[in-house]
Amino acid sequence: MVITMDKDFGELVYNAGLKHSGVLILRLEDANGDQKLEVVKKILSDYADKMLNRFCVFQDGKLRIKK
Repeated sequence: MVITMDKDFGELVYNAGLKHSGVLILRLEDANGDQKLEVVKKILSDYADKMLNRFCVFQDGKLRIKK
């Protein structure tokens, strides 16, 4: 799984329909490193089984999982 804050990367993968094992786009622009780490740990502990081969976006405290 690729975890990134790069929206352009997400656009490329999602819009081009490129194959991947999973992408998680984090929209946490105002968060520091520790806060980002806690969010990622929480997401993976709660949703790891649902994220494989999916395109996911975390924003405003919500996780969207797309096919």
